[in-house]
Amino acid sequence: MWRNVGASQARVSPSTSYTPSRHKRSYEEDEDMDLHPSKQKEQHMGSGGDIHGCVEPKRLETEASAGHHLISPNCSPPLDLNFPLPGEKGPACLVKVYESWDSFKVNDVLEVYGILSVDPVLSIVNNEERDSSALDPMECMDTAEEQRVHSPPASLVPRIHVILAQKLQHINPLLPACLNEEESKTSGITKRLKFVKKGEKIYSKKRERKAEGSYARRDVLPLGKFTVNLSGCPRNSIFTEHIYRIIQQLVPASYRLQMTIENMNHSRFIPHKDYAANRLVSGVLQLASNTSLVVDETQLEQGQLDTTGVHNVTALGNLITWQKVDYDFNYHQMEFPCNINVLITSEGRSLLPSDCQVHLQPQIIPPNMEEYMNSLLTAVLPSVLNKFRIYLSLLRLLDYSISDEVTKAVEEDFVEMRKNDPESITADDLHRTLLVARFLSLSAGQTTLSRERWLRAKQLEGLRKARLQQQKCVNGNEL
Repeated sequence: MWRNVGASQARVSPSTSYTPSRHKRSYEEDEDMDLHPSKQKEQHMGSGGDIHGCVEPKRLETEASAGHHLISPNCSPPLDLNFPLPGEKGPACLVKVYESWDSFKVNDVLEVYGILSVDPVLSIVNNEERDSSALDPMECMDTAEEQRVHSPPASLVPRIHVILAQKLQHINPLLPACLNEEESKTSGITKRLKFVKKGEKIYSKKRERKAEGSYARRDVLPLGKFTVNLSGCPRNSIFTEHIYRIIQQLVPASYRLQMTIENMNHSRFIPHKDYAANRLVSGVLQLASNTSLVVDETQLEQGQLDTTGVHNVTALGNLITWQKVDYDFNYHQMEFPCNINVLITSEGRSLLPSDCQVHLQPQIIPPNMEEYMNSLLTAVLPSVLNKFRIYLSLLRLLDYSISDEVTKAVEEDFVEMRKNDPESITADDLHRTLLVARFLSLSAGQTTLSRERWLRAKQLEGLRKARLQQQKCVNGNEL
């Protein structure tokens, strides 16, 4: 299942059910109805707190269907399912891990096998156990808020008692969970890379560089991260939205962040610790590894960033530059490494840092952009689209190396380039050209750098710089 999240900023609200509706109530539901005055109350409130004096079920059901959250002095606040992304929907669950939990890290994607528990009585049993534990003060350390957050109604948040859990090497459902290079060769995927590469012409006449995440770290420096700034995008148009729709069809996890003053000032980008509830409150930048993050800067207009907005922009810059997010623990910050592929779309040069700026130079301007972009999506058969998805995921798993012979040739080439133009050729240029050469090699299914690919990367870099210089001369300012 392709997991892609749109840019909706709607508030996350608990779904009324995680299973298909049934015409008859089960024994557990009948028992739950005896324990709680109404099912609707349980779905829109936490398990803690006094529920007496709340509104009638009919009224509550009507307000719930209208999308409102009822807050009464005698009722608990709406249950926050703590989804990282705004507008996230779907079932939530509490995963109970009983061994080797210290081997899992924040934002790891896991595949778990376990026992699903949806018995609503368990929430009451847990609360009764906490009440009875008052005999032993050492066992009753939870606050009321912590109990409400950590023991939500089982009807809203079922439990999974884990028997087996494993970290996923990738999140592409079209590939085996564990895949190495040898397996890819025996399965014939490597042979299909050439076919898919030819098929790319069906999807796009001219392929632009794709944002890539880092492939290694040396101390705190992420090696190989490649954030692309796609400048020259039409302002306040549907162009960026359609670019994101295409990316959605190609990668398993993606998110489009609309960089507006409103979002910058009011969104929660950085996760922070809630000590009252003893939990980490999630933020937008709490993303799984290899998520494709599209930052839409074409939506940015003049306005004032408040303190939250400045912190959010700083957090975005740190993610791009250092591939890390500093989680807020109130009294201190804790650094968590990440591996996020970032693509920034902007009218001029982005306000955010990037590793490579590519200015759009459209060869055709269709009269109806939406119709044209939709035709690109519908022109590709689902079977071919699946090959694209396998192709992109497989390339991330291939090992890549540069032989001593080619390394020496690249060094000599760089020295020669510095002699001809010492002011404009820097170490950053060498690093960027090596990354482009790496992507060119892997896109052709080659795991080593050849002289031919290096020369092609140099040519592409020269064309990119020439286009930027041409645009600078036209507009008279830096892009």
